[in-house]
Amino acid sequence: VQLQACGGGSVQVGGSLTLSCAFHGDRSSLYAVGWFRQAPGKEREFVAGIARSGGTIYYSDSVKGRFTISRDNANNTVYLQLNLVKPEDTAIYYCATARNIFPPRDFWGYEFWGQGTQVTVSS
Repeated sequence: VQLQACGGGSVQVGGSLTLSCAFHGDRSSLYAVGWFRQAPGKEREFVAGIARSGGTIYYSDSVKGRFTISRDNANNTVYLQLNLVKPEDTAIYYCATARNIFPPRDFWGYEFWGQGTQVTVSS
């Protein structure tokens, strides 16, 4: 499977942005999906994860209540809605998949990764 992440860009503090992760080569319904981010000089961190069916969702404490992960298996796409963004949300955002029912919270639990999309929050 190949993943294509897009939707990044520049946004002002308090604004919104929607990232998408498109699956190519296999059905998205076979995979749990996670979104991670990596800021310059920092480790890659878990942001959100969604189970195969979409019935179980996890968020990191830093984005809970502001970000929303969702999936449209009919269109083989997973989304990450970013609301009320802060400067500390600035990072490259990656989507990743695991052949699990539930999404791992650790990056080593994922098998396939998208290329990343840059999100820059300005004040």
